[in-house]
Amino acid sequence: MIVEQNVVLAQHTSLGVGGLAENYILANDAESLLRALKTASEYSHLWLLGYGSNCLISDQGLPGLVIHTKGGDVIRNNDLLIVDAGVDWDELVQKSVDEGLWGIELMSGIPGSVGAGVRINIRAYGQSLSDHLEWAKAYDLEKQEVVMHRSADLDWGYKKSFFQTDAGKDQIIIQAAFKLKREPTIMLSYQPAIDYAAEHNIPDDTLPGRRRLILDVRSEAGSLLTGDPVEAKTAGSFFRNPIVTPEQAERVIRFDETGRTADQVKKMNQSHGGDSMRVSAAHVMLAAGYNRGDTWGRVRLHPDHVLKIENANNATAQEIYDVANEIVQTCEQKLGITLEPEVEIMGEFR
Repeated sequence: MIVEQNVVLAQHTSLGVGGLAENYILANDAESLLRALKTASEYSHLWLLGYGSNCLISDQGLPGLVIHTKGGDVIRNNDLLIVDAGVDWDELVQKSVDEGLWGIELMSGIPGSVGAGVRINIRAYGQSLSDHLEWAKAYDLEKQEVVMHRSADLDWGYKKSFFQTDAGKDQIIIQAAFKLKREPTIMLSYQPAIDYAAEHNIPDDTLPGRRRLILDVRSEAGSLLTGDPVEAKTAGSFFRNPIVTPEQAERVIRFDETGRTADQVKKMNQSHGGDSMRVSAAHVMLAAGYNRGDTWGRVRLHPDHVLKIENANNATAQEIYDVANEIVQTCEQKLGITLEPEVEIMGEFR
């Protein structure tokens, strides 16, 4: 196990910002991650970094130890896929499709590691990770031991799990198992995807067809992280979709630009967020007066996606943080709606 000092973290994040890791370990499978975690008590702080697609790291860097989890194994045991935490989530989805197993195919194209996906309970197009997680294995930093959790015990919610609570925050996921099916688990219900499938004659009743459909829909919406050097530097959707009152929902739904009815938009909200009153954070920002391409010096809202805060011209992490804070305050003042970052804020900010 190699411990490096003063590693530039910006190179490991999709926003392209972040200072130095005081100490840095690359863990490329569950065993190396466990070995690294067992040394964590020797350092002042511990930080976990995956594929860097959903975080904002301070310009001041991160003191203590950064463990970078990237890579690992996927093992099939009948209908169970056992996966190391550092495996790329979309690699797992591709594996499930190759193996003819249903249950996570609608979450194709979501960037990040499996461990991060479990921690935040990723969800897309009507499927949630928690629907098919069988168990998760974690290392308890306080007790210094490996613990097993059955899915039913993990306090799932919208982009929420036990691992985000006070009781679970010191437990680091090292492996997870997914119980999948040999036949479809749900019907495709997200209307934009249904419309796209019909328009482009893509079958939504086969695993390869569904995966192709979701990747195409995400690509058309600019929501695939490809690693292309000319790709916009964002962390994807910066804010979580909030739960609002019926009155607030009616107000922000009017800012939908697809031409769909309010009932159709509510159905889409239900599919994406598990609740028809969990409205799109993008609609909230539009209702508060923000527009695609709005610019603050070297930071802007993506020209095609109001919910993506973009590092447009070598911005600092502090500049991005300041823009995010301004958006939160404006939405509260104008609409009485509180937006919470979906992006993980790491390190010290003013």
